[in-house]
Amino acid sequence: MRGLHLTGDLYRCACDRRYLVDLARLRAECIAFCSDAGLEVVGDTFYQFGGAGGVTGTVLLAESHFAIHTWPETSSVTLDVYVCNYSHENSRKAEALFASVVGLLQPGEEITNRLQRGKL
Repeated sequence: MRGLHLTGDLYRCACDRRYLVDLARLRAECIAFCSDAGLEVVGDTFYQFGGAGGVTGTVLLAESHFAIHTWPETSSVTLDVYVCNYSHENSRKAEALFASVVGLLQPGEEITNRLQRGKL
């Protein structure tokens, strides 16, 4: 279960607002970013809150998971990327995925955490 867990709290996101409220658009970008990073997507679930509300989504990865939650009313987003490094070192893939999503959302402020999980 050794792996890398990245979290991000993103504030004042300057991205196109549609990425905060459009489930289909956000889902497509998230799945593409996972694949582009070399991670294997095995499933996903995204949920749209009423009207122009936020989106919450998870992408199940063979290597573990990616989660995103948007708050369009404050232009804020939380991210969670966890990859297992059991049979392959996947940390760079997790970092690439995280950087792609942050690049898309263009936060004015971000708080990030990096946690090495499990025994070495």
